[in-house]
Amino acid sequence: MPKYETIEVRKLTPTIGAEIGGIDLSRPLGNQQFQEVHDALMDNLVIFFRDQKLSIDQHKEFGRRFGKLHVHPNAPIEIAEHPEVLVIKANEKSKHVAGEEWHSDVSCDLEPPMGSILYLTEVPPDGGGDTLFANTYRAYETLSAPIQRLLEGLTATHDSGKAHYYRRKATDRAEIAFPNAEHPVVRTHPVTGRRGLFVNRGFTLRIPQLRKTESDALLEMLYRHIETPEFHCRFQWRANSIAFWDNRCAQHHAMFDYFPHRRYGHRVTVCGDKPFLRA
Repeated sequence: MPKYETIEVRKLTPTIGAEIGGIDLSRPLGNQQFQEVHDALMDNLVIFFRDQKLSIDQHKEFGRRFGKLHVHPNAPIEIAEHPEVLVIKANEKSKHVAGEEWHSDVSCDLEPPMGSILYLTEVPPDGGGDTLFANTYRAYETLSAPIQRLLEGLTATHDSGKAHYYRRKATDRAEIAFPNAEHPVVRTHPVTGRRGLFVNRGFTLRIPQLRKTESDALLEMLYRHIETPEFHCRFQWRANSIAFWDNRCAQHHAMFDYFPHRRYGHRVTVCGDKPFLRA
C-alpha cells in the first residue's frame, strides 16, 4: 500500500476505486503530488475527485502530466480549438448515450488509451447517471487455472464499428476512422506487471483462433465474469466531479437512467501503448 503525504486517499471498496482529497486540480501538480496521484491510480484503478473547478486548458494540462492526449477516431469534434476534448452529454432528445455497454475506451486502437479523465459539470437533479467500474485484474485472477491457461495463447479482434455504428452518418469529420485491432485476451499491465482480461462487450468481435460458436461462448462467459458485482465500484456523480480510470485494467459502464434530464461534461484521454502478455 503506497504512503501518501500530499493527498488524501479513501477507498470506495476493497477491490476498486478511491476518492482523492486535499488537491486542487486547477493548479499544476508538483512532482511529489503527481507521483502520489499516479500511485493512487495504479493502486485503485479508478480515482475520483470532488468539488473541482477546471477550465478546458486546465483539464488538458492535468491529462498531459500522464502522457500525450488522444483524439477520438470517430467522435464529433465539438470544440474546434480543442480536438482532444470529447464532449459527454445527454438531454431530453437523447435516445442513447456512449458507454452503455461494459467497455475499455477505444480498445479497437492499435495502441489503446492508457486512461480517461471525465469532468462533469452538470448532472441529473434527482440522481442517476452513475458510472460503474470493474477490476479486470480480479476478473482474471479468479478464473480457474485451466481457463487461465487456455486464454494465454488467444487474441481477440476489437472493432470500432461495433461500438460506434451510430456515428457512421452522424459526423462530417473528414478524417473519421473506424479502427480495428487484434490484442491478447489477457494483457500484462506495463506498470504494475499484473495480468488482466482485455476483452469487452463494447468493442470485441471474436477470438480468431476458435470457431465462431466457441468464440461466442467463451467471450460471453468472460463478459459475464467481468460483470460480477464483487469486482465493481459505483460512482455517484455530483456537479464538478472528476473520474480518472486506467483503461488497461478497468472497464466501465455508463448508466442511462435519467432521461429526460441533462448530463454534461468533458473528457480527455491519455494515449497508451500496444497491449502485450509477458510470459
